Amino acid sequence: KINMHKITWCMYLCCVLNPIARGLQNYVIPSVRRRRIALCASLSQDLYVTTPIYYVNALPHIGHAYTSVASDCLARFAKLDGETSFLVTGTDEHGEKVAESADKAGETPMEFATRISKKFQALADAYGIKYDAFVRTTSPEHAKAVNALWNRIEENGDIYLGAYEGWYCVRDECYYTESELVDGKAPTGAEVEWRTKEASYFFKLSKYQDILIKSIQNRDLIILPESRKNEVLSFLTSQPLRDLSISRTTFDWGLKVPGDNEHIIYVWIDALTNYLTALNFPDNEHNWSSTPKKIHFVGKDILRFHAIYWPAMLASAGLPWPHTIVAHGWWTKDGQKISKSLGNAIDPLLLLDAYGLDATRYFLLAEVPFGADGDYSRETMLASTNGFLANAVGNLAQRVCTMLTKPPCQSQAPPFPTNVNDIIKHACDQADDDSLNLFFDLVQRARALPQAMRPYMQPTASQNEAPCIRFDLALREIESIVRDSNKFFDAAAPWKLKKTDPDAMIAVLTISLELLRCIALAYQPFMPDAAAAILDQIGVPDNERSFAHFESGILAEGSPISKPKPVFPRIDPDSLHCDI
Repeated sequence: KINMHKITWCMYLCCVLNPIARGLQNYVIPSVRRRRIALCASLSQDLYVTTPIYYVNALPHIGHAYTSVASDCLARFAKLDGETSFLVTGTDEHGEKVAESADKAGETPMEFATRISKKFQALADAYGIKYDAFVRTTSPEHAKAVNALWNRIEENGDIYLGAYEGWYCVRDECYYTESELVDGKAPTGAEVEWRTKEASYFFKLSKYQDILIKSIQNRDLIILPESRKNEVLSFLTSQPLRDLSISRTTFDWGLKVPGDNEHIIYVWIDALTNYLTALNFPDNEHNWSSTPKKIHFVGKDILRFHAIYWPAMLASAGLPWPHTIVAHGWWTKDGQKISKSLGNAIDPLLLLDAYGLDATRYFLLAEVPFGADGDYSRETMLASTNGFLANAVGNLAQRVCTMLTKPPCQSQAPPFPTNVNDIIKHACDQADDDSLNLFFDLVQRARALPQAMRPYMQPTASQNEAPCIRFDLALREIESIVRDSNKFFDAAAPWKLKKTDPDAMIAVLTISLELLRCIALAYQPFMPDAAAAILDQIGVPDNERSFAHFESGILAEGSPISKPKPVFPRIDPDSLHCDI
């Protein structure tokens, strides 16, 4: 029998729940889409930072996390230092390799690209990447930008129809000459195959060889580190540039050449244009043209595309170049190259599960000079997490806050003393002269951390500083303050002063609290969640966390100090996944 009562209830629930479901769908739609839609407005920023546009032919790995964290760190540093910044990431979803991978997965290229793109979005969110836009090259906005760029280059007379044959690398989406092959493979180590002659549109890359060389030599186009700049210059000066094949006819997963549906636009022209798409090109061209500092972070394997092809295309289209291209190295594991055959890939999400977000970000940025190759091992990761973050940073925060929450301070910040050096000399009466001199300067050094870090967070040349990106050296400046602050706390021994001189104890705790405040402020670009947790514990207001408050933001008397929780819990090695 048909139960009309149940049917009526079902119909009622459908009427009620459908609008709710639609509302939830709009609400949970990825933040990246909301951010991308917001780009239609005119933008104005001091610093434009981009990750590479990540290729969706495979799942995200540690290299993707590394570049994203580096880009995010620079953008956060700029904002805290009083600049406006705009951070972009996204996925490159066209090309022969994507079509092949989709076919193997039993999906359409669009289904495959969407599924993998979501994983890159999830990785960015998991690593705390505070991006302002996420570009998908399959979006209508991107197709509009690519067509506009192509038309401008063509109108400038820099595109012509010809034919091409040679060694082709599907993974790199690039042709290589015989002289560029290394042991019969692409310079990146990928396999190549001989492609017989096919019709292709060409970009007159050779036309821009001299201007590229001069601009790089004159630092009009900055390439960091210096070793990568030398590689690009060596390539440009050692041989004539060949015109670049910029279309394909052997597959159809991509954007059509304007006015010629037989040709698909070369994937790198398609991919690189994402940096314009994010700024709403061509409708708001000034968003790109007027930004004073445009910075691209890339892996060393795609440096040539960004340092040669991309500037030449922009010049042809009448657009300004990026200011700086920062190329990083590759990660190895336990001294071995990461490869499918060895089965030693590092899952970036497993790292977060094992060590936590901030410890992982710290390791990636502190372990190697940015630009060099880095090696991951469990031993070095544990040394970083337990040996320094837990033992030095976390222990300092725990000890200072624990004593401040007990009598006589009673969870309130005491007034900052005016006679700091007298207190230090009195409390550290057993310390030698060298230690005392170190302690006398400690608060001043801590408050000067922004000045100490800036030379290593300088993507473009300034009046006084050469361009340099060295996250490891910036972090070393903070590490020095952390270690010296622990030495001061141990030498002053406020737990002993509690019985003999309570006023001196309070003064020592207040000095240590100020050191902790400066340390947490400085760590914000690198470890945003951990830094926020410390600043919350010691009662620093949200509007007093920029770098401008290093000098002026001493905690007000009576500011609340919370009962401390471990910011960096120690990791038990036996609890770790076997692969990490």
